[in-house]
Parts: sequence; C-alpha cells; structure tokens
Amino acid sequence: MTPKTRTHLERLLKPRHVAVIGGRDAETVAAECKRIGFTGPFWPVNPKRTHIGDHACFASIDELPQAPDAVFLAVPKLAAIEALQKLNAMGAGGVVCYTAGFGETGAEGAEAEALLIQAAGDLALVGPNCYGLINYVNKVALWPFAHGGSCPGRGAAIITQSGMLSSDFTMSQRSVPLAYMVSAGNQTLLRLEDFVDVLADQPEVSAIGLHIEGLKDVQAFERAALKSLSLGKPIVALKTGSSKLGSSLTVSHTGSLSGTEELYDALFDRLGIIRVNSPAQFLETIKFLCVAGVPKGPRLAGLTCSGGGATMLADYAEQLDLRFTPPSAHTAAGLRAQLPQTATVSNPLDYTTPIWGIPEKTKPVFETLFAQGHDAAVIVQDYPAPGLDASKPYYRNDTLSFIAAAKSQDMPAAVCSTISENLDEETRDFLVAHGVAPMQGIDACMTAIAGAVWHGARRAEITANTPAALVAPLPAVSGHLMDEDAAKKLLASSGIAVPRSLTGSGSEISGLAQKLGFPVALKMVSARLPHKTEAGAVKLGLRSSDEVTAAVQRMRADVTAFNASALTDVFLAEAMVASPVAELMVSIRRDPQFGLAMTLAAGGILVELLEDARTVLLPAARSDMERALSRLKMSRLLDGYRGRPAANRQALLDTLERLATFAVEPKNRVIEVEINPLFVGSDASCAVDVLMQIG
Repeated sequence: MTPKTRTHLERLLKPRHVAVIGGRDAETVAAECKRIGFTGPFWPVNPKRTHIGDHACFASIDELPQAPDAVFLAVPKLAAIEALQKLNAMGAGGVVCYTAGFGETGAEGAEAEALLIQAAGDLALVGPNCYGLINYVNKVALWPFAHGGSCPGRGAAIITQSGMLSSDFTMSQRSVPLAYMVSAGNQTLLRLEDFVDVLADQPEVSAIGLHIEGLKDVQAFERAALKSLSLGKPIVALKTGSSKLGSSLTVSHTGSLSGTEELYDALFDRLGIIRVNSPAQFLETIKFLCVAGVPKGPRLAGLTCSGGGATMLADYAEQLDLRFTPPSAHTAAGLRAQLPQTATVSNPLDYTTPIWGIPEKTKPVFETLFAQGHDAAVIVQDYPAPGLDASKPYYRNDTLSFIAAAKSQDMPAAVCSTISENLDEETRDFLVAHGVAPMQGIDACMTAIAGAVWHGARRAEITANTPAALVAPLPAVSGHLMDEDAAKKLLASSGIAVPRSLTGSGSEISGLAQKLGFPVALKMVSARLPHKTEAGAVKLGLRSSDEVTAAVQRMRADVTAFNASALTDVFLAEAMVASPVAELMVSIRRDPQFGLAMTLAAGGILVELLEDARTVLLPAARSDMERALSRLKMSRLLDGYRGRPAANRQALLDTLERLATFAVEPKNRVIEVEINPLFVGSDASCAVDVLMQIG
C-alpha cells in the first residue's frame, strides 16, 4: 500500500460524499446508506435511469460534481475497468468493486484482474468480488444487501475474506459493538494487513476481528499486527481451511508435524493474536474485548444462583488455566455473615435463591467477594423468555448489584447465560451500555475470557521483547541434500555439539573406529540416504574391529538391496553418546510464505507416533523457544521424571539459539535442517543424527 493509497483508504472509510455506479445493486446501496443515516452528498451514475432511490442520476462519471471520496461499483467486468480508469484520473478516493469474474475465475479472469490493477492506479480498491464496507460510527453502508449491527460509539473492526460470512456477522443476535465491517474479496490491491494497519489507527476501534482463508504477505501482516498490538487493539482470528502444506520438503518428518495450520498457529502466538475455532466464539471473544476489555490476569470471581452453574464455571476454568481464587478467611467470615445458612462459601459462589433479586442483600455479598481482589468477574444469569417477564425485575436487580460491585473494583465483568439464546436483546444492549459484556453460553464466555487473559500476558511479553522481523521468504530454489558428515561439520562450526567421529573407506574404518574407542556407531555416508535406518545404513553399539568389519559388509548388502544408487564406500564412525535425559527432534525449514520455522518435537522413533510438536517462526527470542519447549507433552522428562536427572535446559536453549542463528544467516542457504534425535543431557545437548538441505 502506497502512502497515496493509504490516504485514499482513509477517505473511503470516512467519506464526505458517495457515488454509486450501477443499477439494482446500486439502488440497494442507496437504501442502505439512507437506513444507516448517511447525510452527505449521494451521487448515482446510470445512463438509463433518472433516479436511484431519492437521488437524481448522473449519466456518466464525467458529470459528477467532484471526485467522490467513496464509490460503490456494480457494473460488468469491462465497464468496471473503464470506470476505474476515469475515477483514478479524476482523483477519487476509494472504490468498492462488487463486480466479480476476475482472478477467482481462472486464467481469463486473471488477465482482466491485471487490467483492473493497472486501471485503479493509487485508488483504494476493495475487492473485486466483495460485499464492501460499513462504517457504523460515521453512518456509511457501501453494502449491496440489507445489513444489521450497531455501534454505541466504539467497537470492533471486522475484516473477512468471505462476503456472505461478513453479512452473517452483521445479522448476529449477539449485540457485538461494531465500528466497521469490511468484506475484502479478492484482495487484488488492498489486503487484510492494509485494513489492519489503517483501522488500528482509528480511535473508535477497540478490537479487530479477522476471518482468514490465507495471507498473501506474512511479513506485512506481522508489521500491521504488531502495530495493532502496540496500540492496545487486540486481534481475534477465525482461520478457515486446514490443508497441509504442499511442499518439496518431503525428506524429513517435519512436513507431517508442521503444516500450514501449525505455521498459522505459530504466527498468531508470535503476534498475540487470539485464535478461535467457530464464528460464535469469534463474536463472543470480540464482544468481551470491546465491552469488558483485557483482564490483568487469570483470577476470577464467579457468582451464580445455582449450584450447577457454579460447578460449570469451575469446570471450564480448570480446562482453560483460569483460577477462581478461594475466599480468604477474612472474606469467608464476611460472606457467612451475609449469606443464608443454606449457602456454601466458595468461589464461584452460589448465593442461593432466598436473597435472589433483593439488592440490599445481594450487593453486600458481591462487594465482599470482589473486595478480596480479582482480575475479572462473571455472573451466570439466564433471563426469562419474552412473554414470561414477571420475574425479569429480580434478574435485573441482581444484574445492577453485580455491575455496581464490579465497577467499585474496576474489574472487567460479564453477565453470562448458560444457554446462548437466554439473553434477550434489550438485556444485552442494557449491559453493553453499562460496560458489562453480555456473554451467551458458559463455554463461550469462559473461552473468551481465557483468550483475553492470554492476549494480555502475550502483549506484555511481546512489548518487553519485540521479535525481530520474520525472515523474508526467498524465491523457490532447488536444494540438494548434504551427506551427514558434511552437515555435522557445518553445525559444529556454529558451536553445536556433535559426536566425536572419523570418516574413511570400508577398509579403513575399523582401524579408525579403534582410534575413537569402542563402542561406536557406524553409518554409510551418502547424500542419497536421508533416512539411514530404513536402508540398513546405520549400526549402533559396535564393540570391536571385527564387529565394525562385519557391519560394513552387511551394510553394503542392505543398502544395495534398498537403493543401489545410494551405495558408497565412505563410512562414518562415531563415538556412542551417553544415554540422554530425553530425545528431541529439532528442525528448521524454509517455507515459501512464512520464511524460516523451527519445530520442536518428541524425538527418535516417537517423532511421528506421538505427534507432540510445537512450531515457532524465526527469528525467535529465547523465551519463545522456552515457551514452545514447555508446551510439549514430553517436557516433563526434561524436568526429571520419577527420580531421573533433569536436563540442562539452558544448554539446550543455547543449542536451539545457535541452530536458529545458523539457519537465519543468508550465507548458509538453509532450506531444511533436521536433528533427530538431539540428545538432551543433564550437562549438554548433542546432535546425534542430522539431515540438511541447502540451496
């Protein structure tokens, strides 16, 4: 996005005047702008009509009184290209191109899209093949269908790659405060990261929601996301599509452990982006962030008027690393004096029905519990259905007591229904107006709070240690596989420990093995043997020269049977390394979109059996590598399991940092390097087996 295009996008988002070009769809946009309350000049362009809505039509773009800030374009493909040329020449701001039939339709469409790009110049072009955008704050709806949604002054900016999904979001019955809705379409010129970059600057935006099918420029997205984070605008991502990475890097285990989805997980973790797995969770998480905000930590205070509700809160909290802090002795004494005898003092607290709806009794209870100090508060309330309103005042009384008690402690707060539909619109809007999130479903509520807490912690970590920019992807190159001896020598020169070794011919290797000292491991050295075990090209624990000589003969026969072209007369004898505390698989590979990615996993023969893996993108801070290690199931082995010695984590992290530095260095031309296993000991770590491709 050029500076000029950015300026034009700002005009498009908050236009002084709007032009619509087309027929029926332009008529719908006119109606939607009127309905949302747009009061600026509105200029329809249609040579065959006298009016669109209440507005007189101009016969051509040339007749417009001035260059419009915003244009909705809904004409056939060739006419759309011609219109963009004229709009660009006259200095228009931005264009929503509803027209389809471009890059999404194949080769012919791609040619038309190239002409579209050329015609658009510096225009801020949304689409093509998109629904458009809605600005709820400034009352502009460049939208070809009836839309829903509202904004109390601030709210979320939601950007989707699906037009229908964005429309569905506007129609949701969840009272999510919306500032902007953008359907990005083909992203021919303006991409997700461009919208994030500009919308993060808007003071009316509290959080940003992204529906992502794929990213075109991961490095630009990183810059925009870090900017949003620095401005205190959390990002929530709904990533759809789970296809595995189609790559030529099939010689290692890494492709099966770290495909496209794992790389997106690593990217979101790196940037503090909350990932959700459903549209409902997407909206609930955004709603909590926009209305309640980001809690300072995981300590919750919970209230219910039902033992079942309290149990469900506790169950979800345990799964999500949230904590309901038990009442202190002082707090418990205060609660016992205020609660009926039938109540059990706890957190979550079932304050029981005898005091339900009586503010002079519930408010002191809530205040006593909250005064202990918590990071957020939640009360479970399922309001009665329409037509059954006799009890609604009692619910509202407890809601008001809850709001007052939470505000006295300046805590983010939520009223949560057990069943998602059991919060009516009037109640939801009342809560939003009072700065309390109306959360629909206990599971969605607790997951949203957990996501917000995680984001707050990650934001603090990232702010304290902002990662260096991702390594830019390189043009596709054909790599070649190094033999293991050469690969290990290269790693050793970077300070990574490898076994002591000697290399020689079949007739020499037994004598060289004796110099090393038995026992030894014997391997055939060949760039065509990425996985030696399957080929019979590795023998372990050889204890004499005779055993080495016999192993050479057997190895020649096995490799010949496996792949005769891989046979060599070069052998590597290595001193056997002492049994480790644990075995890791550590790999780095170059992805065409994400750059360099490091994957950590349970090593040895367990690598694919357990699929216990974590991926981080490079460059990465030492703390990021430590966090990835701690998330592995096998991490408990590193801490010393059942009396076994603990691993030297600092030495392990030293090795990981050196490996990452080696891979990031351009002169090393790393396409892929895999150490499996990396022996992790109580003193040091050692790369026992190495596979490496370089460009």
